Amino acid sequence: MTRPSDKPAAVLVSDFDGTMTRHDFYKLAIESLLPPETPNYWARYRDGTITHFEALRRYFAAIRASEKEVLGVARRMELDPNLPAAVRALEKAGWRVVVTSAGCDWYIHRLLQAAGVELEVHSNPGRFVAEKGLLMEMPKDSPYRSPTLGVDKAAVVRGHLAEGRSVAFAGDGFPDAEAARLVPGHLRFARGDLAGVLRAQGLTFHPFGTWLDIARTLVERGA
Repeated sequence: MTRPSDKPAAVLVSDFDGTMTRHDFYKLAIESLLPPETPNYWARYRDGTITHFEALRRYFAAIRASEKEVLGVARRMELDPNLPAAVRALEKAGWRVVVTSAGCDWYIHRLLQAAGVELEVHSNPGRFVAEKGLLMEMPKDSPYRSPTLGVDKAAVVRGHLAEGRSVAFAGDGFPDAEAARLVPGHLRFARGDLAGVLRAQGLTFHPFGTWLDIARTLVERGA
């Protein structure tokens, strides 16, 4: 664990699903793990009926597959295979990586551990229970707790900015927009829905295909 006095002057705050990975866990779960009669909770989130957190919580709780099957689907998220080397290169260049996710730490920690990568993670805690699904909960003691997302990514960015650090942000979804707007354009990385939001608002950003693209850009720039 990095001690406060040793913290680098630059921090990359990165989303996980769809950013460090090719696919989002909830989308794969809908396709492969949920009963066909499961309601469209994502549509309810988009029309404002329920929160983003509640939509994911309900989807994950509807899973009736075995833990082995769920872990198999998590592996299909396709974590960037270059992640370990990219993290090492970033650290050597003076960047610390912090993962922020409105998803569930149950699969995040398992994928990072399998890749041999240890990172600071701020996400919603969860546990798998047979016949009850993946039970995701709100963070209890996090200073970054959000009532709608579980984790307030923008608060993570603000915290590092307030301590005088250079902060980059990378994401792909609607919930990433507030955090992305807090960093300068040359340190803003986006694809997917986040890229669409930023384009609509006339904000500059680096598009990326893989997480390795983000690391390369920051390493070349330096801290």
